[in-house]
Amino acid sequence: MVSTRLHNSLLTRRHLLVAGLGLPLCAGTVQGQTDSSAAMSSPLVKRPLQFPHDLGSHPDTAIEWWYVTGELQAADRRFGFQLTFFRSRVPSTQSMQSAFAAKQLIFAHAAVTDVAGKRLLHDQRIARSSGVPGVDLAHASDADTDVQLRDWSLVRLSNHYQARANGSDFAFELALQETQPLMLQGDQGLSRKGPQPEQASFYYSLPQLAVTGDLTLAGKAMAVTGRAWLDHEWSQSIMPPQAVGWDWIGMNLNDGSALTAFRLRDKAGGTVWAGGSWRAPGVALPVVFGPDQVVFTPERFWKSAASGTTYPVQWSVDVPAGPAGANIAQRFTVRTVIDNQELDSSRSTEAIYWEGLSELLDAQGQPVGQGYLEMTGYAKPLSL
Repeated sequence: MVSTRLHNSLLTRRHLLVAGLGLPLCAGTVQGQTDSSAAMSSPLVKRPLQFPHDLGSHPDTAIEWWYVTGELQAADRRFGFQLTFFRSRVPSTQSMQSAFAAKQLIFAHAAVTDVAGKRLLHDQRIARSSGVPGVDLAHASDADTDVQLRDWSLVRLSNHYQARANGSDFAFELALQETQPLMLQGDQGLSRKGPQPEQASFYYSLPQLAVTGDLTLAGKAMAVTGRAWLDHEWSQSIMPPQAVGWDWIGMNLNDGSALTAFRLRDKAGGTVWAGGSWRAPGVALPVVFGPDQVVFTPERFWKSAASGTTYPVQWSVDVPAGPAGANIAQRFTVRTVIDNQELDSSRSTEAIYWEGLSELLDAQGQPVGQGYLEMTGYAKPLSL
């Protein structure tokens, strides 16, 4: 789901970002907004996804992201990690011939959760992409997964994905090996995010990725292993107008199952739309959840000292499928590993959101998996 996530803030700040990068505004903000509205009025049409082409960028769509999260182990220490690349199309520059025209903006967020230290380390970057080789500081290939922003990257190689990022006090270089086929979300890859047809994304996931590599903290490198989850989505328009944010989980279960669940919230905390999927190990197709089959109920709250925002950091999540793919109602508990995993991305997308390593417990309170929880729209509403 991640960042249906941040297109809202990307569009509202487009003119500021372009100006901040020293880029021409061309026909101006009014024309850009008109072009953007026209592009977003054309809903995505269901089609068979084709790979490896659809692993790459879709520059004619308004927003796209590649989102990797996971748990890492180093000796007796436990960590979470996140690396996300966002691509945002700039409508007003598409007709420009200059090699320096920002046809796309590429944003990247990276974070490491240090469980023992009870801290979150994170960083963010932004650069333009004109599509002209040798000019850009960032690019996203349309042939396969190959996204780079200076020395940060997510690339699919012959037999694995490679993820690299570094911040002021952390760095990681990780190999992500597929252990299961990719999982199409929604209706064979077209995932509805609201009652209107245009409120949808193309969306697939790669759960249960086996991770090896190195994590560096404060200049000290350590070998790590773990499990990760990769999401890739692209869209023209997603959030219904009454939605202010979303809650989302992507969980790798210990038995090899994969669970996705999300809901879009209104300002009163009610559910505007919901969905998700469950795939049991060894099963080709997931069980897909309808909008009335997923229920998020907050159970515990935490208030950020940095932003003053209050987030639910423990949830019960009801879905219509569970272990072995049984088509019966299941209730899980999602519990954060540490509460303080709030990310302030004000320097890139202007959003403040919560995203972090969490555990999944069954109805008896036993841990059955781990993954990431994301919550947006709590600090302030996200609106197109």
